[in-house]
Amino acid sequence: MYRTCYMIRYVPGLEEGKAMFLYFVKAETSTPCGLPARTVLTSYYKSPHFKCRARDPFNDFTSPDQAILCYDSNQSMYCQLLAGLIHRNKVLRLGAVFASALLRAISFLEHNWPNLCHDIRMGNLNATINDPGCRSAMSIMLSSPDPNLADEIEEICSCSSWKGIICHLWPNAKYIEAVVTGSMSQYIPSLKYYSDEKLPLVCTMYASSECYFGVNLKPLCDPSEVSFTMLPNMGFFEFIPLGDNRTFVMDLNEDEDEDVPQSQLVDLAHVEVGRYYELVVTTFSGLYRYRIGDVLQVTGFHNRTPQFRFICRRNVLLSIDNDKTNEEDLHKSINVAKKLLDPYNALLVEYTSYADTSSVPGHYVIYWEIIHSTSVVDKAISIDAKVLQECCIAMEEELDYIYRRCRTNDKSIGPLEIRVVKLGTFDSLMDLFITQGASINQYKTPRCIKSKAALKLLNNNVSACYFSPRDPAWIA
Repeated sequence: MYRTCYMIRYVPGLEEGKAMFLYFVKAETSTPCGLPARTVLTSYYKSPHFKCRARDPFNDFTSPDQAILCYDSNQSMYCQLLAGLIHRNKVLRLGAVFASALLRAISFLEHNWPNLCHDIRMGNLNATINDPGCRSAMSIMLSSPDPNLADEIEEICSCSSWKGIICHLWPNAKYIEAVVTGSMSQYIPSLKYYSDEKLPLVCTMYASSECYFGVNLKPLCDPSEVSFTMLPNMGFFEFIPLGDNRTFVMDLNEDEDEDVPQSQLVDLAHVEVGRYYELVVTTFSGLYRYRIGDVLQVTGFHNRTPQFRFICRRNVLLSIDNDKTNEEDLHKSINVAKKLLDPYNALLVEYTSYADTSSVPGHYVIYWEIIHSTSVVDKAISIDAKVLQECCIAMEEELDYIYRRCRTNDKSIGPLEIRVVKLGTFDSLMDLFITQGASINQYKTPRCIKSKAALKLLNNNVSACYFSPRDPAWIA
């Protein structure tokens, strides 16, 4: 409702066309007592609220419900893209929940557009789509061949460059809607490339599984300037002060699970502009003073309602899609994997990580410096590739449920990669940070690299790369 009101104000006429939103459900599980457990978005897509959206012309989607509710993500993606291409001239806005999902769709389209064009040209759905709901819904859309439309799409997709492909395929689109704040900001350059920087990147709301928090009252602003106005009717919001620009980083490193005295909590009416806070919420569904883990900065007020900029998640190092890998989880997975080096007298002396989103899907990159544990003269060591590949899969098996689901079921994260670097690389990394102002007395190897200069140093010293040989175990 909030999103509808404010987008119509800034972009009139949206009810006259369709929205190509790519939505996907996740597989459900059951609790020990038999209650169904599923993500909040899956629950919403299966609810009457979503199914009855056709009454609202603003929510006229290209994707049929059957395609959205298909558990096979590849079949769902294929049918949703096919529906979007069939209605390409009616699409006024497009997007996904997260920017990563939209880029994944573009990558999928790049590999499958010939088949999609063939379906449109012949008026028949590809035989590999065997989900009954998808076949039923798409057979209605493909009621007759449309060779002219197929030719248009083929001409666009067969170009040597896909710069601006979104605007070419959906020429009437007015904006792209997706979460592009926080860890999703890493995908902004790619979205700008595929839209040729002609479409605004709109982030309309701030929400989580626990609660709906706020809306962006200036949806057409640059992603770097997005602030969310909190909605006090959605829950009771309190905040843990994290300081100002000088001190909030230090506070961020404190134990997230430690108890915070009630006297330290600040309510919504008493936050201060420019200061950083961790969000605490009490909800109508029963959460009491629940620490969301989000770090926010107050940017101003709308009337008397505070506005916040999302800064980051506490203690999250790596994130590609829905995954949130913190330092502790990464360290545990490293400890399990490095034991596989013991029989070869190899010792892992240092490591760091990086979320590589230069390709779709993105994947975790782990930099390892390994030495010979028993040789004093020559510490360089060569290890069989299969051993390092097993280290990759050992790490993935140890990471949490959400990561393994994204890797195995959703295919939204690529195989984990270990890049072995030359001896002395991490000493050089330390020297680099010291020249940039770090204290030699307080220096600690960063467990996730953000600096372009640091990444360049690491990559220039890579001696070998290894990938997970298979998907990690995951049980729906």
